Amino acid sequence: MTVTNGKSGTNVHEVADGIYRINTPVLIEGAGGFSFNQYLIVDNEPLLFHTGPRKMFPLVREAVASVLPVAKLRYIGLSHVEADECGSLNEWLAAAPRSVPLCGTVAALVSISDLADRAPRALADGELLPLGRHGVRWFDTPHLPHAWDCGFLMEERTTTLLCGDLFTQGGADLPPITESDVLGPSEAFRHELDYYSHTKNARAMLERLASTNPVTLACMHGSAWRGDGANLLRALADALSA
Repeated sequence: MTVTNGKSGTNVHEVADGIYRINTPVLIEGAGGFSFNQYLIVDNEPLLFHTGPRKMFPLVREAVASVLPVAKLRYIGLSHVEADECGSLNEWLAAAPRSVPLCGTVAALVSISDLADRAPRALADGELLPLGRHGVRWFDTPHLPHAWDCGFLMEERTTTLLCGDLFTQGGADLPPITESDVLGPSEAFRHELDYYSHTKNARAMLERLASTNPVTLACMHGSAWRGDGANLLRALADALSA
């Protein structure tokens, strides 16, 4: 792990081959420790998934620059429209002149085509986008855990699922990647702050994600996780239906 900003504790760690977790720990009044993660895929067409909140842009930019020149970024991706997903989207588009927003078709239709300073590259459900050695496939997951426009990316070479707000863990001082239980902590967090939509289609969508057999789950909040991702996603489906 490399700390790129000593004051904030922002750090970078390679969680899979060519995929870097950029993490900024924070303290939220009344909620305690928390963290924001972005994931950088280094390739011919580099991709940053999640931007972080707008006010965090200088920290994330500094971290990205420790891995590759910011101007080389090609895609600025998001799971759904929310401040921690795309709050600094236009700042990234300005810093990386070749870059375009990357999102699902719903986000492009209802938000990003208007909010962003450049037109988005909208991915259809199941569409594969080659980046070079890596390739990411988009999965529509409306209302899982929340937002009509929600979706996730599966990086197929490393079998890394960029799973956004799934398995959110509280805490500001967590390891970059773990093989320990994350379902228990994430379920405790969910029960305290119920941010799930409880869509009736959750199990089917989680089963579809499980069928990709991910080895690494790139969580947006807390540690990334390594292990039998299919089993963990099915366990989440059981917990949500309990």
